[in-house]
Amino acid sequence: MALNPSNSSAPPARPDPDMLVAQLKAEQQQAGRGKLRIYFGSNAGVGKTYAMLAAAQRERQAGRHVLVGLVETHGRAETEQQLHGLRQLPRKALPYQGRQLLEFDLDGALELHPDVLLLDELAHSNVQGARHPKRWQDVEELLDAGIEVWTTLNVQHLESLNDVVSGIVGIQVHETVPDHIFDDADEVIVVDIPPEELLKRLKAGKVYALEQAERASRNFFRLGNLLALRELALRRTADRVDEDMRDYRRERAIGDVWPTRERLLVGVGGRAGDDALVRQVARLARRLEADWVVVYVDAPQRQHRSRSAQAMVLKTLALAARLGADTATIPGADVAQALVDFARERNASHLVLARVQQRLSRWLPWRAPSLPEQIALLNPGLDVLVLSVNHSRNESAERASVPVSGGFAWKGYLGASLACFAATGLAELLLQVFEPANVVMLFLLVVVLSALRWGRGPGAWAALLAVLCFDYYFVPPRDSFSVNDTQYLFTFSLMLGVALVCGQLMARLRHEARVAAERERRAGALARLARDLSGALTQVQVAEIALSTLSGVFDAQTGLLLPDEDEQLHIAPGSAGSIDISVARWSLEHAQMAGRGTDTLAAASALYVPLAAPVRTRGVLALQLRNAGRLDVPEEHRLLQACASQIALALERVHFVEVAQQTQVVMEGERMRNTLLSAVSHDLRTPLTSILGAAQTALPHAGQGVAHEMLVQIRNQAQAMQQLVDNLLAMARLQQGGVHLKREWLPVAELVGSALQQLRGRLEGHLVQTRLGVDLPLLQVDPVLMERVLVNLLDNAAKYTPAGTTITISAQVEDADCLLVLQDNGPGLPAHLAAEQLFEPFMRGVTESAVSGMGLGLTLAQRIVEAHGGSLQAESTAAGTVFSIRLPVPKQPRFDDDIGE
Repeated sequence: MALNPSNSSAPPARPDPDMLVAQLKAEQQQAGRGKLRIYFGSNAGVGKTYAMLAAAQRERQAGRHVLVGLVETHGRAETEQQLHGLRQLPRKALPYQGRQLLEFDLDGALELHPDVLLLDELAHSNVQGARHPKRWQDVEELLDAGIEVWTTLNVQHLESLNDVVSGIVGIQVHETVPDHIFDDADEVIVVDIPPEELLKRLKAGKVYALEQAERASRNFFRLGNLLALRELALRRTADRVDEDMRDYRRERAIGDVWPTRERLLVGVGGRAGDDALVRQVARLARRLEADWVVVYVDAPQRQHRSRSAQAMVLKTLALAARLGADTATIPGADVAQALVDFARERNASHLVLARVQQRLSRWLPWRAPSLPEQIALLNPGLDVLVLSVNHSRNESAERASVPVSGGFAWKGYLGASLACFAATGLAELLLQVFEPANVVMLFLLVVVLSALRWGRGPGAWAALLAVLCFDYYFVPPRDSFSVNDTQYLFTFSLMLGVALVCGQLMARLRHEARVAAERERRAGALARLARDLSGALTQVQVAEIALSTLSGVFDAQTGLLLPDEDEQLHIAPGSAGSIDISVARWSLEHAQMAGRGTDTLAAASALYVPLAAPVRTRGVLALQLRNAGRLDVPEEHRLLQACASQIALALERVHFVEVAQQTQVVMEGERMRNTLLSAVSHDLRTPLTSILGAAQTALPHAGQGVAHEMLVQIRNQAQAMQQLVDNLLAMARLQQGGVHLKREWLPVAELVGSALQQLRGRLEGHLVQTRLGVDLPLLQVDPVLMERVLVNLLDNAAKYTPAGTTITISAQVEDADCLLVLQDNGPGLPAHLAAEQLFEPFMRGVTESAVSGMGLGLTLAQRIVEAHGGSLQAESTAAGTVFSIRLPVPKQPRFDDDIGE
């Protein structure tokens, strides 16, 4: 068999750098996150829960901490038997309609933090009052906490397949799970049995009780339904396996993978079938690995839709967002042109629309082009996909119950009619002075004003009614619609045409003015907030500006919660409304919105928005909206997020300004203190040297007695003072120019001996023991500075331990480091100070003490050791205080080398 030489000789493909960076970021995000395993099946009764419990028993036997969060056995004996030996989490009682329902205890699971948590029925809806409305959101929080979760899921509960399943079985499933939860799962295990076997289990009462099983067999559990659902489950699993395979190929640069991503733009118009279109495109986007955007064009002809119709549009946009799409609402007088412009702006490769049935107009030769045809004419290079969607009966009923116009529309038509009648009465008076042709302008004015005031429909009605009134009352024969002179027919046609054109132009102008006013309001509010915050210098000023601005922009009672140094939330002065600090705490810790209108703690009366800045979350904003549906509009929601970002940035800027000011004050104080200490030290050095020299010279000539004791005291105090001055000078040099090491090869014993020799007078009242091995390696250190380290530690031990106690110095090699330990059997470290605080400058164990010193010895020692690449740590034990010096052991020199270099 011949091999393809081009394939065998081709060099291996290099991975895409951008893909590697994205992979690294994803791995970092997943580092502390738990794993999700889903037992996936086509129906209830296939054995998902049984398989999950059997695997849990194996994990328990392997030594892992397995916790049963919640498992529904449905009375199946074999499933209940699998629970034996597994620890079960007690359920939490929640009030619901006068009863106590037992639900999963999320806080209890987080507190126990097991290795594996079993949580049945991923699509379950929680009782109102729980933290999250859906169980899959509980799972998300558990995964974020680092807990591995095992759960079960049926295919009919996947959001993107909801309409397909309802079309097959004729039942609308309301409990759904977003597809990204399934796609992002670390492991999906398919549990499957043949439909015939499932029906046998159903009849045997192994799925439901016999009475319930009989009803299920007549409705949901029919052979055709089971076959179709089984195929859906296997196909959906195959799609996931295919995605895993493509990810594997991309990560290893196998084959020619096209790097460019498709982008789909989906247009919705508030019609029946929009939800089905969104779900269908979600499946298409997943297969194409494409980004997708769902957009609604707010055209003038749609401005009089009722609030119910607008709510259906917002519901469709919310569904698209749950399925992973970006959403937008854009204004535009021409829907086709608006879609083309938006597709060009977002660089969309395909525009997807739903097929709209055109009954009679498609047979007319003069019919207007359809929306796809208009888009094709405007941009021939844009691919337009027209999909046929089969919307569910529930959605059809919902859309059919929504009127195209309602609410305020009838008032517009009534107002236009009254205006025309008033113009007719006024024209009757004017005809006594003017000709009928001049009175026509009065009716045109009424048409323009009606369109400007009430919109397109009332304007057109006013145009038609104005022509009829002019014909009936002012054209001979009067009080009749008949016309004697045919020239009036041309007048009527021209009058109607001009009135319609003027009315429609005014309606478009009104719509564009309304859209522009909304845009200006949002942009102006954001600009004012940014301008005011730019001048804020304190946290209090930022809070005042934020509260006063947002309460007016969103028509809400606004509160602000800010954390203190201990991360405890406090309500800022001027906050209004009812604020739940526990909900705000959750929002702060998870950096997610919570409260009213969200999927977390939705029973709260306010919406809590985290103020996320680049470094950390700076606080929580609480909004108690007077109009609860205001933030359902995507633009309003984006405005709130933009305002929250501005406030967070202002709080972070103020924080760092305060930190910079404090740091500058500290730096100036340190500089001044170091200058003074350096000057004082130089002035004291000469007299101290003279005093010490005189005392040491006089000691041999003084006999035993009072004079000898006084000279010894003078010598010891002078040595302590000289050591203090040396520390001050050394600290001043470190502050000014850092540590400059003059390294030499030295044995550990020589360093210890030199330090002990220097402090032999100070250590006379203590027993010093050395435990230095003979095989210790040589260290390459600065002898003067490292001797200063040991002197300071020994001096510290001598000062703070009673006379007669033992000081032990030991050294050994540990993990390629030389560990030098100095231990005393004194009282130990001060209880009110942490070990790390002892190494801060001018920090003393006892503020007011008879023991001499300024708290610089340990600071200087730690900085010298760190300059050598080592570490100095302190700890308190039952036997006393232990100081541990860890220094790296360099490669040892050869014996013929000059180790003094």
